[in-house]
Amino acid sequence: MEEYQELSLSSRVFQKIRDNILNGTYKEQEELRETTIGKELGVSRTPVREALRQLELEGLVTIIPNKGAYVTGITSKDVKDIYIARSLLEGLCARWATEHITEEQLDELEEIVLLSEFHMKKEGNNNIEQIAVLDGRFHAVLYEASNSRILSHVLTDFHGYVQMARKSSIVPEERARKSIREHKQILRAIRDKDADLAEQLANEHIMHVIHNLRKQGFGETVQV
Repeated sequence: MEEYQELSLSSRVFQKIRDNILNGTYKEQEELRETTIGKELGVSRTPVREALRQLELEGLVTIIPNKGAYVTGITSKDVKDIYIARSLLEGLCARWATEHITEEQLDELEEIVLLSEFHMKKEGNNNIEQIAVLDGRFHAVLYEASNSRILSHVLTDFHGYVQMARKSSIVPEERARKSIREHKQILRAIRDKDADLAEQLANEHIMHVIHNLRKQGFGETVQV
C-alpha cells in the first residue's frame, strides 16, 4: 500500500514539474533544486529526484553530475519535429473520430467553433488568448473522440510540448481566422461521416501551421 502511495505521489510530482516546464513557470536553463521544489510541493526530495530523472528521459531536463538539474525546454527544432509528426497523426485521429465520435462530442466541437467565431469578432489580446484556449480544447475533444488511448496520449503530449513556445508568441489574426475555418471544415466532414475528407483536412490543417512556421523561421509558433 505504501509503495502504491509513493508511486502515486511521484507521478503527481512528475506531472506538476512537467506542467511548470511546459507552461513557462520554470524557464529554460533554470536550475531545478530538489529541496526548493520539495518545499513548494510539500514533499520530500525523493519523489522530486525521481521526477527529474523521468523528465530527463523526456528531454525536458538535463542532469549534470555533481552540479544539478536544469530545464532544457523545447527548441525551435523540437517544435518543427512535433508539428511534422502531428501532420501525420492528426489525420488518423480525425479518421478514427469520424468512426467513434459521440453526439455529445460533436455538440461540444460545434460550441467550440461558435465561441471561437464570437471571440474572433471582438478586439483585444485577451480574445486571441481565449481563441488559443478554445483551439486546444477543439483538438483535445478530437483526441478523445478517436477512441484510442495511445493516439490520444501521444497527441496530447505533442500539444503540451509546444505549449510553452505558443504562450510566448503573438498569434497572427489572419492565421487565427483561417484556423477557425479549418476547424469548421473538419467538423463538417466528421458530421457527414466522410472519414477520407476529415483525414485530408486535418492533415492539411497542420501542414498550414508548418508553412507558417517556415515563414517565421521556426522562431515563433502560430495558432494551430
